[in-house]
Amino acid sequence: MLIDFFYRLRDAKLPVSVKEFLTLLEALDARVVSGSLDEFYFLARAVLIKDEKYFDRFDQVFGQYFQGVESLLENLETAIPEDWLRKLVEKQLSEEEKAQLKGLGWEKLMQTLKERLAEQKERHQGGNKWIGTGGTSPFGAYGYNPEGIRIGQDGSRHRRAVKVWDQREFKDFDDRRELGTRNFKVALRRLRQFARQAEASTLDLDGTIRATADNGGWLNLKFAHERHNAVKVLLCLDVGGSMDDHIEVCEGLFSAARAEFKHLEHCYFHNFFYESVWRDNRRRHSERLPTLDMLHTYPSDYKLIIVGDATMSPYEISYPGGSVEHMNEEPGQVWLQRLLAHFPHAVWLNPVDEQYWDYTESLRMTRELMDNRMFPLTPAGLEAAMRKLQTSN
Repeated sequence: MLIDFFYRLRDAKLPVSVKEFLTLLEALDARVVSGSLDEFYFLARAVLIKDEKYFDRFDQVFGQYFQGVESLLENLETAIPEDWLRKLVEKQLSEEEKAQLKGLGWEKLMQTLKERLAEQKERHQGGNKWIGTGGTSPFGAYGYNPEGIRIGQDGSRHRRAVKVWDQREFKDFDDRRELGTRNFKVALRRLRQFARQAEASTLDLDGTIRATADNGGWLNLKFAHERHNAVKVLLCLDVGGSMDDHIEVCEGLFSAARAEFKHLEHCYFHNFFYESVWRDNRRRHSERLPTLDMLHTYPSDYKLIIVGDATMSPYEISYPGGSVEHMNEEPGQVWLQRLLAHFPHAVWLNPVDEQYWDYTESLRMTRELMDNRMFPLTPAGLEAAMRKLQTSN
């Protein structure tokens, strides 16, 4: 069975060697782990995968290959999953009922949450006031409110939360993707500018052969100036939340950019810019890069390309503390303005269909802050963005 698993990993282009696979078999033979599938997963990943960037791809192959095995190992007398019971008591609202609900506004929402935390002593369900589940209260899980704070819920449902109480995990975009990236590569190529290195350091094979022949067979080496891509790009990618709908197209862009630009740096953010960003989604809570440090690290000749749907609560842009995940001291728009002041050559690529841009307040606000340098994340939109970056030189 494990031989087939090994071939599945290789088919997924994971750099797994025969020696590493034999090491895994030796570890199993030595009973390093018991019969737990979770223990085997961590052992296999530790032995077979040597680079964190392949963890997500390994998880996908492992999950597909061993799907259903866990249930065979468990006792049949298991408890009914909690979410099954929870679904039975969720309140189903009509569109008319949803339209009647009103948001509290930012200051009132935050003040009311403080009051509820101080007053509430027990669990509530299906109501419109307390922190609970399945109701219309602005606080809790698995209910509906036009402007709420999500607490204790696995993932978004209506995408109406203006703040999320729980810590969430995102994954890095996969730069291996090739399907659908060709048009992106062609569009990105428009931005490339070639420059010659100061010294001739590349062997000119044809010139050497001609010069050697002209020199009566005595070797006469000739060197040429190497042409290299002089464009430097800082790619900032929105990740998580509503951007989950656009993972495939963003991975295509990321893969194309990695292939086209020699000088490419990237970072991630969620919804909008604040005092820090991160480079690795697995470590985004422990290894963050202060935004001011990023401004000091990368000079202003970098081309700034921001990728995001700009779809969020307007509070996240205009209010201190408006971030959906933490209490930011300064509004998001202040940080974006700092970025644009430092990087004069900047564009925003939006995966949302352009025909819907005028229907989202936060998107209109972001477009205005970008001075209309927002383009749809399509091959045509990307070409227009590259032309804008060129003409801004």
